[in-house]
Amino acid sequence: MEKKIYLVLALAVMSVVGFTSCSASLPPLPADAVSAVPQPLELVGGQVPVTINVTFPAKWFVNVATLEMTPVLRYEGGEAVGTPYTFQGEKVKGNGQVIPQSTGGSGVLEASFPYVAAMRTSTLWLTFKAKVGSKEVKLPELPIGNGVLSSAALLTAVTETPSFTTQIQADAPVVHNADLLFLIQRAELRASELKKAELADWSKKVKDAGLSKEQTVDVEISAYASPDGGFKLNDKLAAQREVNTNKYLAAELKKNKVTAPITAKYTAQDWDGFKELVQKSNLQDKDLILRVLSMYSDTEQREREIKNISAVYSTLADEILPQLRRSRLSATVRKVGKTDAQITSLASSNPQALTADELLTAGRLAATPGEKATIYKKTIELFPNDARAYNNAGVLEYQKGNISGAADFFKKANSINGALPEANLNLAYVALTKGDRASAGQYLAKASGAQGVNNAQGLVAALDGNYAQAKQSYGNTASNNAALTQILSKDYAKASATLNAVATPDATTDYLKAIVGARTNNASQVTSNLKNAISKDSSLANKALNDLEFAQYVKDGAFLQAIGK
Repeated sequence: MEKKIYLVLALAVMSVVGFTSCSASLPPLPADAVSAVPQPLELVGGQVPVTINVTFPAKWFVNVATLEMTPVLRYEGGEAVGTPYTFQGEKVKGNGQVIPQSTGGSGVLEASFPYVAAMRTSTLWLTFKAKVGSKEVKLPELPIGNGVLSSAALLTAVTETPSFTTQIQADAPVVHNADLLFLIQRAELRASELKKAELADWSKKVKDAGLSKEQTVDVEISAYASPDGGFKLNDKLAAQREVNTNKYLAAELKKNKVTAPITAKYTAQDWDGFKELVQKSNLQDKDLILRVLSMYSDTEQREREIKNISAVYSTLADEILPQLRRSRLSATVRKVGKTDAQITSLASSNPQALTADELLTAGRLAATPGEKATIYKKTIELFPNDARAYNNAGVLEYQKGNISGAADFFKKANSINGALPEANLNLAYVALTKGDRASAGQYLAKASGAQGVNNAQGLVAALDGNYAQAKQSYGNTASNNAALTQILSKDYAKASATLNAVATPDATTDYLKAIVGARTNNASQVTSNLKNAISKDSSLANKALNDLEFAQYVKDGAFLQAIGK
């Protein structure tokens, strides 16, 4: 009988305990148990990141409870839902983070919301799904943040400066050489040398260039003696070879009525020439000879050591040294270009008389965008396979705000010459206007050498949220984007200097100055610059009213007056 009584009592106790556990609930989580960082939220790299720290008080978390917490950013017209995090009591079997009932605990939630403009005015909520045992429990949502600081959204590729192709392909000078050889220890010019075909061909090229109105020619004489024979003898010999060659050449130029400057020099012992010829030869012991040259700098010691290599010296005397007893004649021929004034005049009167390079130069010299556009259009007509003209025409469209038209020109340039750095840089800017940073990076990889490529790299870094790198890339560039990267990296002194140096300040320039004022607690700088900005763009009045950059001023009379509210 006693056993039955005990059994009934035990079942009753178990029933009470079970009922108590299942009927237990979770009270609302205290507001001070949750904090969100940063405050306010801030746009970085196209995302709004947040870290939420939660502290569960002791005795709060029931040991059979499961709690799912989700950050949600709500704004007019929509919401962005973050990743849910699960916490559980000590007696729950699951994969959530365990929170002891007796001591409580803490958790960290990470979220990142893709930015949309409406998030500037928004509220960050922490939402809950809770169960105690199998019973669902309702917990009130917690507001844990208001608004998004969105100054990074002012970064834009539209205002960046695209790159003209200004590197004109100048005609490289052409150098023609001829050698006059001398007998050993002699300086007289020989008739056999003066009659050889090499010299006749060289003389004709000099004469043709000298008599042409489209070319200039300069002549240089370099006279030499071979390394053997001692320095004193060779110095006198090389000098006399220079004199004799100079007299001959001056007479020849005069006879051909060619006016060309002549410069002359001589080298007493041509060790450099000797080394070059040995390296090119098939001499049996050439490595040994080259080693002697590297070991000894004294010319007499070199000569003695080389003569000691008896097996090879006779070959040197027959095949190498005679080639070093010479005067080398060098004629540098350059094309004569038109003056800027001539190019500008012909571009309008007779563009067919200009080369593609000269037309591109005319475009660079033109005073107005309209004149430039006309010249580049004509260049495309006359030289349809010149990628540079398409690129430059595209720059003008980009600067007018016609991004689509500009893109067509840049793509055409790239279809002709995919390696044109400027076209690739400009296509990167087009991609950035569409928010396509991946394609922009691919184009920038092929834009090395284009003017302004560092700025494009700075913009990409800033859009990625890497403000330190962006600031470095922009360097001393004076632009709104450059100043904004400095603001976002909290270098307000540099940002002020940059904004003051912007060549053509616009409404955004003034607005950025106002942001610097707000961040440095300069109320007069805020109001005066906002007034200037709104006078240029009235839409900035409502933007400023809802911009968290100016949150501390929204009830200030001077601020409201400045924005016309």
